[in-house]
Amino acid sequence: MGILCVFGLAEIIVYLAKVTPFARRSVYLPPCPDTSPTLVGLVMSNQSEQVPTLLEERFSFLKPGGDYHPPDCTAQQRTAIIIPYRDRWIHLHILLYNLIPFLVRQQASFTIFVIELALPTTFNRALLLNVGVLESLKRDNYTCFIFHDVDLIPLDDHNLYRCGSSPRHLAVGINKFRYRLPYGTYFGGASALSRDQVFRINGNSNLYFGWGGEDDDSFYRTRRANMTVVRYPVQLARYDMIRHAPDKGNEVNPKTCV
Repeated sequence: MGILCVFGLAEIIVYLAKVTPFARRSVYLPPCPDTSPTLVGLVMSNQSEQVPTLLEERFSFLKPGGDYHPPDCTAQQRTAIIIPYRDRWIHLHILLYNLIPFLVRQQASFTIFVIELALPTTFNRALLLNVGVLESLKRDNYTCFIFHDVDLIPLDDHNLYRCGSSPRHLAVGINKFRYRLPYGTYFGGASALSRDQVFRINGNSNLYFGWGGEDDDSFYRTRRANMTVVRYPVQLARYDMIRHAPDKGNEVNPKTCV
């Protein structure tokens, strides 16, 4: 298994594998259907601590660099999963244990990027998302970007990780909020934007150090770009947040209104 990581905003290193250029398919495969036949619906999240070497064995079907294509059809989109990361080693592997099978069942063509700000810098989620977009486009022609917190586990694979004509907020109902949307402009946790939508809003603000505020800023950027954020029904877009204490180095941003 190879999950591409970007550390220190510049240096690209590889976690668990050596990166090699992507091999282009030479065999024709039919388009994947709109609804994957392998979806199973609602599942329980597994929050047990995972051993990295066992994950490598479990997901040995991934290509170098954390890349996956459905074996029997051509996915509708090329998707980059961008995970902003800071000192959450255990959470990262729990997420991968749950997220990779979720994406495979959706017949997604994806690469997972883990983007870390060099310590001891205070966490800046939005800045890392911007880095993830720019670095991923150096590797492949991604058409869809999923911005995904490291501590959120999707529960229902009918919550499709795809981009559409409007930006989509994915994490509608989180257990922390009793599986309800906390407020109407909430845009945090997980979201899906096409490449065009990301550049129309000029990415995310680089100014929010610490917890909170950057997701609200991104929501209003979509409005200023004359786009409407859409959501799946809360019954589908449900997530479990991995239990954790407050992070040192990710304290609440004193200027946030959240």
